[in-house]
Amino acid sequence: MFEVSVPDDRAEQRTCLICGDRATGLHYGIISCEGCKGFFKRSICNKRVYRCSRDKNCVMSRKQRNRCQYCRLLKCLQMGMNRKAIREDGMPGGRNKSIGPVQISEEEIERIMSGQEFEEEANHWSNHGDSDHSSPGNRASESNQPSPGSTLSSRSVELNGFMAFREQYMGMSVPPHYQYIPHLFSYSTHSPLLPPQARSLDPQSYSLIHQLVSAEDLEPLGTPMLIEDGYAVTQAELFALLCRLADELLFRQIAWIKKLPFFCELSIKDYTCLLSSTWQELILLSSLTVYSKQIFGELADVTAKYSPSDEELHRFSDEGMEVIERLIYLYHKFHQLKVSNEEYACMKAINFLNQDIRGLTSASQLEQLNKRYWYICQDFTEYKYTHQPNRFPDLMMCLPEIRYIAGKMVNVPLEQLPLLFKVVLHSCKTSVSKE
Repeated sequence: MFEVSVPDDRAEQRTCLICGDRATGLHYGIISCEGCKGFFKRSICNKRVYRCSRDKNCVMSRKQRNRCQYCRLLKCLQMGMNRKAIREDGMPGGRNKSIGPVQISEEEIERIMSGQEFEEEANHWSNHGDSDHSSPGNRASESNQPSPGSTLSSRSVELNGFMAFREQYMGMSVPPHYQYIPHLFSYSTHSPLLPPQARSLDPQSYSLIHQLVSAEDLEPLGTPMLIEDGYAVTQAELFALLCRLADELLFRQIAWIKKLPFFCELSIKDYTCLLSSTWQELILLSSLTVYSKQIFGELADVTAKYSPSDEELHRFSDEGMEVIERLIYLYHKFHQLKVSNEEYACMKAINFLNQDIRGLTSASQLEQLNKRYWYICQDFTEYKYTHQPNRFPDLMMCLPEIRYIAGKMVNVPLEQLPLLFKVVLHSCKTSVSKE
């Protein structure tokens, strides 16, 4: 495994101390399963604060562990899972394999569960800075911008530490999720990512962005998503609706390709290769941006009329839970950024023009096109949003997260997709309505 996993000869005969599932080794100080190991890491790295709708004493078992995240994390801490064994950068591999279980006081557990400890850490760094990762590009921007981060984590899309990210991995092998972003590691220390001075937009940039936006079909989705009041939607009906939506969105991507300003510059074989490798990412990006009002409005209303069975709840996978967490997070990120049509069109082109995909005949030409739209997007955001110097890196660092989520969704069983969408859309719609 990629995580710290100290083999234990007795692991096969032992069960997870959290949920009773088959243990796979010693993780973060205690014998546990892969599911609880991953859940604990995500919860701590992403500073999750959960709520229990019962009495904070929910039963933890293999079938019921996903029902209450609060009680699951609580038991992880009570059983001695050591958060200090998690690498501070959130990357695979333990920080110290010799770190064992810990016993912490009830007060300390309460501080973690309530989020008080995370707030104290954030206040510490905002007051004292981070000497290891600070850079001119890490300074806080407007109050409506996300808080700067100091290290690369599994939620790297959250970080404003774009320059720190580059410096930390300069000259090292690039993790797979980041390889398709060109020149992320080749910006000079005098990069134009530093807060720009007021200037005009290059005419060529304006022209190319206009062509990209013109290639987009920004009309509302035509798939009917209206359901009568009182009608109970079944799993099969919701799944069929999701398939129709995916079909329409895919058809729009095919039509989009034919309208691209660089359509004649690449072969049909390369376009077929690119689309087959990125269509899920393109659909996800469009759903979270230009079509988000319908997806998180009309579709959310449909999913609200679907009630999953107990069996569906019990069988829901840990992989699905991770996808849910990441999708909700990414939705809030895009909602916060309020991505414009111009930025969306550039992000989509950059994501599509992935020269690392196997089977391409014109990888070098793709790289040049990718560079072109990378710099055009940077030019536009720095011109349009002069008060948000971190906006461009924030946008670009959303792309690896989209790719990661799209890759994970392939592994989620099809029958679990209705429940996955119900949870994500309900959570996002509810949280936004409270703002």
